[in-house]
Amino acid sequence: MSDANATGEGRAPFEPVIERLSGAELAASVPALGALLRACVEGGAGVGFVLPLSSERAERFWAGQAAALCEGGAHLLVARLNGRIVGTVMVIPARQDNGRHRAEIAKMMVHPDARRRGLARRLLAAAEDLALSLGRRLLVLDTVTGDAAERLYAALGYHKVGVIPGYAAAARGGLDATTVFYKQLT
Repeated sequence: MSDANATGEGRAPFEPVIERLSGAELAASVPALGALLRACVEGGAGVGFVLPLSSERAERFWAGQAAALCEGGAHLLVARLNGRIVGTVMVIPARQDNGRHRAEIAKMMVHPDARRRGLARRLLAAAEDLALSLGRRLLVLDTVTGDAAERLYAALGYHKVGVIPGYAAAARGGLDATTVFYKQLT
């Protein structure tokens, strides 16, 4: 994959399309979503999986999201570049009566080939717009402490709550700390 450099010389334009994927549309995208998940985990992303991650396991995860997507328990945004899924983010509304104003950001992933081009920012902005459309004004998320995503969230107005040491198994072994963030939307 390539995109335009600062001067636009010698590279194709980077024009991703971000769209909401419904539960009914999910099945056709499961192989591509599985491939994205594997690429991200193989690249060290802390998104709930460890290596080795088989295609079957990655696809089973995404196929398992169908009911939540159909019932409104989760919402999935995908970023496509030339038709290929290169990024995802989920908005998961809290179901508790006292949490109807908040949602969690999850499975924020950008394919290693598509990173450092502003796609994560675009996905997160789309997720925030979606959350607002669902009446959710408070977002929460967590990320691996020290990861580039931690700096991104802080730069986009997310407030650091704290760090939990040894929170999750790292993709390549050992334990990673996680940093918890929140953002109030207006």
